[in-house]
Amino acid sequence: MNYRIGEVLLTEEKISRRVREMALEIAETYKGQDLMVIGILKGAVIFMSDLVRSVSPDVRISMDFMAVSSYGDSTKTSGIVRIVKDLDCSVKDKNVLIVEDIVDTGLTLSYLVKLMQEREPKSVRVCALLDKEERRQVPVKVDFRGFSIPDRFVVGYGLDYSGQWRNLPSIYLVEQEN
Repeated sequence: MNYRIGEVLLTEEKISRRVREMALEIAETYKGQDLMVIGILKGAVIFMSDLVRSVSPDVRISMDFMAVSSYGDSTKTSGIVRIVKDLDCSVKDKNVLIVEDIVDTGLTLSYLVKLMQEREPKSVRVCALLDKEERRQVPVKVDFRGFSIPDRFVVGYGLDYSGQWRNLPSIYLVEQEN
């Protein structure tokens, strides 16, 4: 089955404005504190980069990354979470902010939150650029949400289909070719 880029769902300007607003919310929440921001590779890299650069210096940020897989080359999650790359440092007694590109069924995020909590951080919160609430299979709390979107497959601004289209500055719907 072949796919192509469809219409723009979120423009570069709209994304940029919302990321700055989210950075203000995060700065207010963690003002004067240390914050470990954990980006979920590869999809969250562009979003996380823009986000942390927009947070005021009143928050002392450190960063680390995890890579997990639940999609493979499909447009639907398999529901099985596999850690491809774990953290390089401990989260014990730290404020942790998990940064995700998109929350879909909630299975991956639920697993990651539970995993972080087992590592005894001071706090764990979640920041996601996109949220497909109607697809939720398990409840997860998204503390900082960029946009709620419909149940459609999207690419751009870090999100991909089979490794393609991450570099697009806007977020596009993906459509099947006939």
